[in-house]
Amino acid sequence: MSSERIAALLRRMPKAELHIHIEGSLEPETMFRLAERNHLRLPWSNVDALRAAYDFADLQSFLDLYYAGAAVLRKEEDFFDLAWAYLERAAAEQVVHAEIFFDPQTHSARGVPIEAVVGGLEHACRRAHAEFGLSARLILCFLRHLSEEEAFATLGQALPHRRHFIGVGLDSAERGNPPAKFARVFARARELGLHVVAHAGEEGPPAYISGALDALGVERIDHGVRCVEEPALVERLARERVPLTVCPLSNVKLRVFPTLAQHNLPALLDAGIVATVNSDDPAYFGGYINRNFVDTFAALPQLGAPHAYRLARNSFEASFAPAADKSRWIAQLDALFAAEGLRAG
Repeated sequence: MSSERIAALLRRMPKAELHIHIEGSLEPETMFRLAERNHLRLPWSNVDALRAAYDFADLQSFLDLYYAGAAVLRKEEDFFDLAWAYLERAAAEQVVHAEIFFDPQTHSARGVPIEAVVGGLEHACRRAHAEFGLSARLILCFLRHLSEEEAFATLGQALPHRRHFIGVGLDSAERGNPPAKFARVFARARELGLHVVAHAGEEGPPAYISGALDALGVERIDHGVRCVEEPALVERLARERVPLTVCPLSNVKLRVFPTLAQHNLPALLDAGIVATVNSDDPAYFGGYINRNFVDTFAALPQLGAPHAYRLARNSFEASFAPAADKSRWIAQLDALFAAEGLRAG
């Protein structure tokens, strides 16, 4: 199959995005527009100067810039504009379902009420469903560099808006912040019937993946690429069908892998792991979901149409969407591959 044909297939196939930080979709142009709207002055003189700062040494250097940029988000309309811009692009890239991370603690630290955050994001999700038929759900993330007590406080503040989010996650700086630090708040989230996910095994060791499974009871691992350092963990992930939400361009931008050609996505798939492809923080890491797919397949020629099918199907199966929706999306995927004369799986 030619590279042009596989790229076209990747762009056209229906897919779910399960690892997208909405604050990480804040494009420089939008950042400057919101700064002007809210009468704020940014540390960068213009869009070009901001983009020049996107040379990250590691996760923490990215987070420093990420939190500075998020300061422009102050009002409900800001969060609506942010999410709407992402959802418009996602619909154009054939995303039929998105599970969107948001970080209320990033904003509450600046005095932004959680109802403004959730209100704006949820409004955009409703509009995307009405206009595009795109299913979008919210996952509230705790910042792991903060305390579990602060996570509990955030969960309490969010509960009046419980109907607007489907789960909780764990993100921010991984090093030195093991999953067990948040065992009690995740237990409470599970008691409330919330789905639970966590970032693990990006910069942190494989033990953090095991910790997220055992101490937090998570249903999905965000990133998880360092699992290959422990064969027994790889076997467990495959056996238990624990999905990994892999973000290839992010992994290269943050130097988890030197290049896309050295990414271990093929090894994850060969091991039987339920891997998916996602964009993470696309405004900062060089591309949205289709760019992640196209660039990764171009860099790893061993990946072909069967892998594309598997990754798309994995994204539906790994989602928290209703079974009827999953079946419908898989049927759409099957129909596309049949129309192209391609073998599924």
